[in-house]
Amino acid sequence: MQISGMPGSINNMKLLVLRLCLIVLTALTVAAQATSSSPLPVVNAVQTTAKTFQLNSKLMTRQIPYAVVLPQNYESDKQVRFPVIYLLHGLGGSYKNFVDDPKRLAYYAQHRFIVVSVEGGSGFYTDSATKPNDKYETYIINELIPEIDKNYRTVTDRSGRAVAGMSMGGYGALKFGIKYPQMFALAAAWSGGIPSASWHKASDLPPIPEIVQPLTAAFGDGTDPAPLTANDLFRLFRDYPAGKITALPFFYLDCGTGDELGLLKPNQQLAEILVSRQIPHEFRQLPGGHALQGYRIGDVFNLSERIFSAQKVVSGKQ
Repeated sequence: MQISGMPGSINNMKLLVLRLCLIVLTALTVAAQATSSSPLPVVNAVQTTAKTFQLNSKLMTRQIPYAVVLPQNYESDKQVRFPVIYLLHGLGGSYKNFVDDPKRLAYYAQHRFIVVSVEGGSGFYTDSATKPNDKYETYIINELIPEIDKNYRTVTDRSGRAVAGMSMGGYGALKFGIKYPQMFALAAAWSGGIPSASWHKASDLPPIPEIVQPLTAAFGDGTDPAPLTANDLFRLFRDYPAGKITALPFFYLDCGTGDELGLLKPNQQLAEILVSRQIPHEFRQLPGGHALQGYRIGDVFNLSERIFSAQKVVSGKQ
């Protein structure tokens, strides 16, 4: 079986990106719209708000917004430190996507961890190869996470930190997990854009600005292959040193069997690498398409809680 991003896979990549372009042209904000579907179960709902802040990023040379949702017992349990889950939105969305529904906020607050909704623009959670001030990857790792740890009672090591995202955000979450294993106990993706960096040159992409522009802005046009190589999930997981696998976070990925962007096969292919290398993970194929369903983020939250419990930090006590 050929893996996307390896020799002989360019035609598959063209088809994948063409599907993506069609979706982008008709509904660029599909991720934003879908976050309110399939209401999550909320028991004993309390009024919860998301606090929005602006981080004055030195790396990005501008203010970058983010939102924080605290657990309902954060103020009452003054001696407790809480795990954190970082949520990464999809292409065409923003940090607001995960915090614009009161029912969703109430669901977050039931869990004993802090939720941070991250702004990623259209940058694929990558330090741009073409825009010096678009350093979304380094910004999140070196500025946003320390900012959260400084301002909130967090569990400040990897045992109390998870990252999860949809589509483009799923790609970012898995990339952070494999590149920064010392930072996270869990990295999760639903409808993950697995092959986002698994192409070779811009001429292989359909000439549609809405998708070519963000991809080439993030990774370059392929003339210099280094940015693509450095961010190709297939390569990162395939070439990860065998002796360090036990130090990796737990990975979760799922995909709808009817995914309109053609992402099922790339997710299956990445899961095959995880199986062959015995990397701890869970992969799920679910009925439905690309759009986020509420129960899927619920599954990720429940998995986060189990991972945090296994690390003995779900209570937040250190």
